[in-house]
Amino acid sequence: MSLAQMHYTSAPPGPDGSGFRFTAVSPGVPATLLREAEQFIGYEPPRDLPDRPDAEQLKSFPKAFSCTELADGGRLLCRSVYTGADYSGRWGNFHAHAVHLPPGTRLPDGALPITVWESPRWADTTPPGGRPEPVDRIEPSRLLRRDGLVAFARSRADRLAAFFADLRTLADGSDTRQIVLVERDSGDVAQWIALACTVLPREQAHRLTFTTYTRRPQQARQQIVGALPSSEPVAHDQRFRVHDCTGRAAGEPVADAWAEVCARIWTAGRPELFRDTARDLGDTADDVGRLAVAALAEGIALPPAARAAAARRATQRTAELPGPTLTALLGELARATGEDGGNGQDRRDAQDGRNGQDGRDAQDGADEPAALADLLARLDGQVPTAVSAPLAARVLTLAVRGRGPVPALGAGSLTPQVRAALARDLAPALRHTLADPAEPPTGRPLALLHLADLLDVDCTDLLPKFAGRVARELVSGREPGNGREPGAEAPGGAALLDAVHGHPALRTALFGALDALAAAQPAVVAGRLAGSGLPVDLDPGFPHLRMCVLGGAAGPAGGDRRARLRAVLHTAGVSPHAVPAVLHTAFRLVWPDEPPTGEEASLLLNELGSDAHRLAGTRDLLVAAALAAPAEDAAAPLLAADLLRCFTEELAPAHRAPLLLLEFAALLGTDGEGENWVERVRALRDGAIEPVPEQVTRRVYDALARRLLTVPVPESELYALARSGDTALLAAYERAARSATAAERLRTAPSYAAARFCDWSAYQDTHPGWEATRTTLLAKVLRPVVRALPAEDQAAVEEALRDTGRGRLDAYRAWNRPGALGRLAGRLTGRGRRDDGRSRWPGDVQPPAGGGAR
Repeated sequence: MSLAQMHYTSAPPGPDGSGFRFTAVSPGVPATLLREAEQFIGYEPPRDLPDRPDAEQLKSFPKAFSCTELADGGRLLCRSVYTGADYSGRWGNFHAHAVHLPPGTRLPDGALPITVWESPRWADTTPPGGRPEPVDRIEPSRLLRRDGLVAFARSRADRLAAFFADLRTLADGSDTRQIVLVERDSGDVAQWIALACTVLPREQAHRLTFTTYTRRPQQARQQIVGALPSSEPVAHDQRFRVHDCTGRAAGEPVADAWAEVCARIWTAGRPELFRDTARDLGDTADDVGRLAVAALAEGIALPPAARAAAARRATQRTAELPGPTLTALLGELARATGEDGGNGQDRRDAQDGRNGQDGRDAQDGADEPAALADLLARLDGQVPTAVSAPLAARVLTLAVRGRGPVPALGAGSLTPQVRAALARDLAPALRHTLADPAEPPTGRPLALLHLADLLDVDCTDLLPKFAGRVARELVSGREPGNGREPGAEAPGGAALLDAVHGHPALRTALFGALDALAAAQPAVVAGRLAGSGLPVDLDPGFPHLRMCVLGGAAGPAGGDRRARLRAVLHTAGVSPHAVPAVLHTAFRLVWPDEPPTGEEASLLLNELGSDAHRLAGTRDLLVAAALAAPAEDAAAPLLAADLLRCFTEELAPAHRAPLLLLEFAALLGTDGEGENWVERVRALRDGAIEPVPEQVTRRVYDALARRLLTVPVPESELYALARSGDTALLAAYERAARSATAAERLRTAPSYAAARFCDWSAYQDTHPGWEATRTTLLAKVLRPVVRALPAEDQAAVEEALRDTGRGRLDAYRAWNRPGALGRLAGRLTGRGRRDDGRSRWPGDVQPPAGGGAR
């Protein structure tokens, strides 16, 4: 195939005119192509070179070699050179020689456009006769040879990665800004373009457009634009990414692993790796992992992000790697780098990546230890130990120094020599990590304990404190996984269970620490560890921990709680009589949030005996049950009596008065009630060291009120109530009087109604509180009942009042008669009046001792 050629320069007058014009064109080139090509073949000499150069000076002018995409998808290759003066002697002439590649075609033999830079085929003058000689191929020049490109790459080593990073985004279309290369020689730009075409996949290299020189970069249409320092500047134009190679290189790191790999391969002098890798890829993409594998296998040092990519590639495609390649790769990945010596090089590299533009590559760098660990896990046992052991040593070193995950290795993963060397080098760091209180113990340190066993590093002396930290971490719930459902996996997970199963010394120390915490906070520990699978049956003892771990299987939380208590105690494996403290733990497991009922506590006291509760420290829990019991708990007063009897000298002073009040509430209405009920209740309440619980006060007040509303009631007790003016006690009395029970008796027992009239019309003006209470009861409780009674019951009430003494019947009749006179009834009764000694009616009750109002 003959290539269509065009020559363009300033020429004397001819059929096509004069001045700059096409002076030679291959047959068949359409005029539209010529018009489009004319836009790309111009040349402006640099401003800083001589205006009228001699023949020697002309050689120093830059050569503009370009590859430009045309509207139809074809390519125009053009070489433009400065020629000085034209035919008329006017300076500023140039000659352009161009070749057209139609859409879908390439140079013969598939040569890349940049390879024909300064080819002997390019002409500096128009061919004689104005007709180009047919050309079917353009031979590459000898200026872009391998050794020269390697030398050039090394001379620009500090700029390579940044250029390749921009090149990648330009070629894949993720960033379409043009790249401007500023060099003092257009030949150097050509070498940059050659480097670019070598690292790109072949198809992308063929599509790359470029020019080695222009005086006006902002008008160039190619992807890579060459310029001189004297060209118009575009550094502040956002359409361009400028690489000025004539000044000092920027010190900013590059966060593109592929670009770093390409740069290091070039500086290592191994560009053939690009060719081999591109062939393997089938011209599809820039796979950094595959390229990094090839580089590392050849001993080329790479940054952490690239090493991570190579490790992941090898993990995924292990079977595809030839044996020698895999061995060489593992040897390079296992090579110690800066961070193994503690200088933090990998951390700096990772930080550099995080500050760069490519977040993926930064993450790759931080993930090198994890990628190496994954590769080791893939190869462990699949290749000879002598091959994988160096990698295992590096992964272990990174893990111990906090830069990677801890691998799960067995004894066969290391050779004896590697194991001995690791034990010597890593023992201090291993012990330091296990002893470091800042390390979350259920995380990495727990896994490192396995490595200590693998390397025979003795850490026995560190286990007690370490186990204490693990125990507190498990119970506190600060680690990830807090909030699990009951029966879910134990905090710390499988690693903890594995360590507990495989490390007896740790298990003993941990169970001891957890047992102490279980005794102190049983409900909390049970909430964290119940159903966790901790193997508490492997070692005897630890009864508190056993109850917390196994107690959840002892029966549901509801139902018969005493039966559950017995079941929980059974999981302890010891008798509460032998180890009394387990009773306290079991008690708090069954009743974690509230005390038992009075009945439950009373039965527990009688079932186990006071000595068991005394030794277990559950006495105060029984006391709390008594004091917190609601009014409907009928067993509470009896429990109080039992507690007073069993712990006569041991009860706290603050508990004694409330318990005595509860006990007295049970005695009211029995032969043991004694005398002076009101005064006894008030004396116990007022003499308490601490305020009596409200539920206890209400219970005893209600019991006393009910007793004061029975028949018969000693006059002295009613008088004590009236005189006390005790607001709470009077309120209890009124509640009892308004109760359904009292209302029923008032309706069905005339004698009871008569007795209440006597009580509620007595001791007027004794105390304002009593006055308000009694008048309210007369008006709101007794009057509605009495007026609704049938005639025969009315008569029975009057008959009962007639028997009580002179004046009461008259007072009742006056009170019960409609109208104002009823309101004066209280003044018509003899009860409650002061005794002036002048008159006394037959049948009156003797006033209280000492005289005064009754």
